[in-house]
Amino acid sequence: MNGIQKMFAEKEKDILSIYFTAGFPHLNDTEIILSSLAKHGADMIEIGLPYSDPLADGPVIQNSSMKALQNGMTIKILFEQLNHYHQKFPSGARKVPLILMGYLNPVLQYGFENFCMDAKNSGISGIILPDLPIAEYESEYKKIFEENDLNFIFLVTPETSEERIRKIDSLTNGFIYAVSSSSITGKNTDISKQQYYFERIQKMNLENKVLIGFGIRDHQTFDAACKHAAGAIIGTAYIQAIENAEYIEDATERFLKSILQA
Repeated sequence: MNGIQKMFAEKEKDILSIYFTAGFPHLNDTEIILSSLAKHGADMIEIGLPYSDPLADGPVIQNSSMKALQNGMTIKILFEQLNHYHQKFPSGARKVPLILMGYLNPVLQYGFENFCMDAKNSGISGIILPDLPIAEYESEYKKIFEENDLNFIFLVTPETSEERIRKIDSLTNGFIYAVSSSSITGKNTDISKQQYYFERIQKMNLENKVLIGFGIRDHQTFDAACKHAAGAIIGTAYIQAIENAEYIEDATERFLKSILQA
């Protein structure tokens, strides 16, 4: 069973997924970030592949991507770090599913089939590529993801039609990423103003779980998102929490406690 599906089988509500940019704040912080998030309560971890021209990212994540690229992070180095992380993972430690979030061009440069095979071999359970069109996914890439037991996660927005959402629901086998607004990441979106959008998705009774992202930054917004979905994804607020941290694990523990505890 894929790691994402296994996680949902064990926990259906209040899922907390945390995003961080690989190679930030420093090139070799990947392992400490992964282990800290797993230890202190994240249910799923989304690893961002730094890219020089991100479409949906706000200034905080854009800045983290630029710093990660300046630090020398590449897809190849990330896979090496992930393989090392899994080799040294303590026996019996709490494992959480890992997702890669990136953009299509660097993946194509790496080689799509090689990317999927290396992702699988380095312990990845799911992939998010916001700029991969549905038609191309279905006709060219779906089989490759399935052969490598990788869930492909689509994004939907308040403007996404019901027909398209149902199409996405029929194609994915992980979860659906419901963007809380059509703006960029990190914007202080008022989650309460999106209630109609969230309720519309709830009433569709989709086959896949839904997680809400963009604008989730504290316990209040996490709790509000969980009322309408299986959980939420936090990125910008976590990156800000670790950006200048002397000890990443301590900063991670404080941050996750602030999200999970009222």
